[in-house]
Amino acid sequence: MASKLYLWMIGACMGVSVSAYGVVDMADRNVTIDKTIHKVYAPSPYGSYALYAMAPSMMSGWVMSIADKNKPYLDPIARDLPVLGSISGQGQTSAIESMLSQKPDLILMWSASPVSPMSQTNQKLEQLGVPYVYAVAEDMNAYPKVFRFLGEVLDKRERGEKLATLMQTVLDDVKTAVDKATYKPKVYYAEGTDGLSTECDDSIHVQILKLLGDVNVHQCHTSNHKGFEKVTLEQILLYDPDVIITPEEIFWNSVQNHPQWKEVRAVREGRVYLIPSTPFNWFDRPPSFMRFIGLQWLANLLYPNEYPIDIQEETKRFYANFMHVSLDDASLNVILSPKSLAKKKE
Repeated sequence: MASKLYLWMIGACMGVSVSAYGVVDMADRNVTIDKTIHKVYAPSPYGSYALYAMAPSMMSGWVMSIADKNKPYLDPIARDLPVLGSISGQGQTSAIESMLSQKPDLILMWSASPVSPMSQTNQKLEQLGVPYVYAVAEDMNAYPKVFRFLGEVLDKRERGEKLATLMQTVLDDVKTAVDKATYKPKVYYAEGTDGLSTECDDSIHVQILKLLGDVNVHQCHTSNHKGFEKVTLEQILLYDPDVIITPEEIFWNSVQNHPQWKEVRAVREGRVYLIPSTPFNWFDRPPSFMRFIGLQWLANLLYPNEYPIDIQEETKRFYANFMHVSLDDASLNVILSPKSLAKKKE
């Protein structure tokens, strides 16, 4: 749904040139913002990270704490912002108090559906006296619209359009590469330190695998939003995936020498990859805008002939455009460890 932004002149009949912004958000809600937006709070990981990509100087705080090891990969202006938490779930009262203490001009909510998003939460938001808007992203294909919407709401249209265009280019180029491929490698997403948790193919947590040709070996209906579907090693041996990806370094380190895992094709052929996660995960948890560099990374691993990018150069460009940082070689090596890269053929 295309967003709209317009102005109402308040007090025009009195000759007072005071402006209020009227916004139609992505959930088709009419929202009035009665002053210039300087500070915004996004009480979800998806919105918080997207707001950072758009305008770190406008952030009131983070929804979750940032590990010290990840702070060098963020704009200095955002590294030590307060952690304000979520306005739903456990600890919501203290989180609301913390959020209001920062006096945000706008709250950026996030929804996976444009239909009546989070009605109970809306009732709480109405009591805060702070205008709020919804960004809606049902899947990764919606992200360009989200960033254009944020560009309008935050009066940063040029920036929003730039990031939206970059995202759409990635989606289009990867689709072209996947469509050209004559063979689509089977992928197992190994979660947990034992690698025996994963996600069904319809889960929000593995949308990248859907975009890469629906290559998830675990085809099923997800049982709950949190995921972590349990599987057995016997199932994985039957799946016999060509590639395994994992966010767990403990699992990555142990799988190579495990007597049973060594029978799996991906392990046998050395195609087990650790998902990059500095400063935010490229694939999942949370499934944020970082998935766009994750999509490029995995597309190159699965389809090197059809999508022959230089992932190191693409990573530098992505971090410059979205993360507001310039990566030197040492930083790049931390993000793209050898565990995340395909072994070069001699």
